Amino acid sequence: MSHAIVIHELGGPEKLSFETVADAEPAAGQVRIQQTAIGLNFVDVYYRTGLYKVPGLPFVPGQEGAGIVEAVGPGVSDVAIGDRVAYGGVNGGAYAERRLIAADRLVRLPSGVDDRTAAAMMLKGMTAEFLLHRCARVVRGDTILFHAAAGGVGSIACQWARAIGIKVIGTAGGLDKVARARQNGCDEVIDMHEEDVASRVKEITSGAGVRVVFDSVGKATFDASLSCLAPRGMMVLFGQSSGVVPPLDLARLAAGGSLFVTRPLLNQYIATREELVQSAGRLFDVVGRGAVRIPIGQTYALRDAAQAHRDLEGRKTTGSTVLLP
Repeated sequence: MSHAIVIHELGGPEKLSFETVADAEPAAGQVRIQQTAIGLNFVDVYYRTGLYKVPGLPFVPGQEGAGIVEAVGPGVSDVAIGDRVAYGGVNGGAYAERRLIAADRLVRLPSGVDDRTAAAMMLKGMTAEFLLHRCARVVRGDTILFHAAAGGVGSIACQWARAIGIKVIGTAGGLDKVARARQNGCDEVIDMHEEDVASRVKEITSGAGVRVVFDSVGKATFDASLSCLAPRGMMVLFGQSSGVVPPLDLARLAAGGSLFVTRPLLNQYIATREELVQSAGRLFDVVGRGAVRIPIGQTYALRDAAQAHRDLEGRKTTGSTVLLP
């Protein structure tokens, strides 16, 4: 027997119930891992509230984690008992001391990456990888705007972008988060509590606008984000922490200069084993070289997941948050 956070009914953080659960044996293609660290992400809130469709009730939330393989099912060749492994972008099941998972969704951890760092970075780091390299395909010399530059994905993506020669304008709310965004490699940081984002971007870029806006905030920032784009620029909406974006009149894209809008998901960019391994490998490389630091802003015991969700939704967290079984 072990413990997990179980959701029986959609709703607020109080719906996260710490319960005793039975340990199952892995089926063909599966492994069981004893988890040592679990990542917390805003997408977990989306599933808890029902904004994203859940696989069914009850369910165990969570998208990323790290641990040790303790049992393998028939036909498993990607990992072996005793391997240190991590995963990200898996739909549910992470908020647990032990879990079953498809072996082909795991990657072995290099010796230079500890378990807490892995749990803090897999989903967010691979998200940063696909956003920069395979979605927007930014290149040296580009100027981008990255919202929530002090947050989990932003903390990683802004460092990564700076390391490959991108000029990064970040947004954050409040003096402390503005300072953290600067530490994350932003050339300029806009305080969303005090400044008009679109006006400041045009001022910073001498009226030109940016080639790409990366927006995980959604409803509260979407209009301003479009106004920040240069002609033929790309709006990458990869989250909606402030709410769902209303329907868009596509004529606005033409009026803004033949703009592009995309709503990507990590799962669709690591859909194959090859894509997963490539994305994780790029992440391990930049972290291993020290080009990207993984800031763990806070940790909580797994049983305190409800409080972690309250703090995340209340914008009281910075960097990555890790739950400890």
